Amino acid sequence: MRLLRSFVVLFSLAGICSAQVPGLYKTVNRVTWVVENIDKVRPAWAALGLSGIEEYPNIQLIGQFRGKAITIYAWQITGHLGNLTVDLIQPGEGQANAYTDFLAKHGDGILSIVHEVEGRQALEQEILRMKRNGVAVLQQVTVQGDQSPVTYVYFDTEPEGKFALGLVYRPGGMRAAAGPAVVSHFGAVVWDAAAVSAYWEKLGFPPFSMEHVTPRADSRYRDKPLSLAFEVGYQRHTQFRYEWISPPPSPANIYADFLNRHHREGIQHIGMPVDDLARSVAVHEKLGYHVRQAGAQHAYMDTDSVGGISVELVQSH
Repeated sequence: MRLLRSFVVLFSLAGICSAQVPGLYKTVNRVTWVVENIDKVRPAWAALGLSGIEEYPNIQLIGQFRGKAITIYAWQITGHLGNLTVDLIQPGEGQANAYTDFLAKHGDGILSIVHEVEGRQALEQEILRMKRNGVAVLQQVTVQGDQSPVTYVYFDTEPEGKFALGLVYRPGGMRAAAGPAVVSHFGAVVWDAAAVSAYWEKLGFPPFSMEHVTPRADSRYRDKPLSLAFEVGYQRHTQFRYEWISPPPSPANIYADFLNRHHREGIQHIGMPVDDLARSVAVHEKLGYHVRQAGAQHAYMDTDSVGGISVELVQSH
C-alpha cells in the first residue's frame, strides 16, 4: 500500500512538472495602458520613442463589465515602443467599466498585458479554462475595427495576480509590433512575491525563479547612497521577461514609493536596454525626466509623471 501511494504521488508530481504554459501566452500582442489625459501622455511618450501612432478619437466598445451590459466611449491611440504595441486609452467620464475602475483606484498605468488568440473557439475555450480555475471575466468588449471587429477580454486576475491578464481576437489576426527590441521586460512591484507566484502557477504559468538581491555600494536613491536588499522573482514564458520585486518599506526606495503612492501592487516599470547608459540618461534629462534610483548598470527615470510607468534604462552587454 505504501508503494502504491508513493507511485501515485510521483505520478502526480510528474503531471505538475510536465505542465506547459498555454501556447497563446508565449507571446505578447500589446498592453492596455489607461490614462486620464491622453493629450498630456501622447506627446510625452512620442518624445520617448512611441512611434507609428494611430489615433481613434471616439471609439465605442460594447460588451459586459462584471457581467453587466455596458457601452464604453473612449479615446484611444495605438503606437509602438519598438517590439511592444501600446494601446493608450482615455475612457469617458461617468461610466462604470474596467478602465474607469482602474483609474479611480490607482491612477494612470498598465491595466493589462494582452495576448492574441487565433479564433473565436480558442477564445471561448480559454474563458472556460480560466473559469474552471476560479477566474471570472472582468470585462469583455468588442469594437468595430477598420476591417473587422476586435474583441478584448480582461480576466479578473488583478487582485491576486497584480495585473489583468488580457486576450484579444480579430478575424484575420491582430497586427503587433515587429520593431527592434526596445523593451526587454515588465517590472512589477508586490509585497509578497511567493503568494503572487503561487497564484499564477495555479493558472498554468511558471513559478517565479526567486533571487535575493543584496545591497550594492553603487546604488543611489534620489542621488543619495542606498543600502537596499530585496527579493525579486523572474518569469520568462514570453518574449519579454517579467520581474516581480518585493521591497522592504525602508529605507526609502522607488519600489516602496510606487506601492504607497498608487495604493496597489502592479506594473511599476518597463525595462529598456541601451548601448550607452550615461548618454541615454542625458537624453531623458533633456526631455525633463530625472534619475529617481540607479546603480552602475541601470537607472530608473521618473517618467511615471506621464502615464504612471517608470522607464528603467539598462546598460546592454
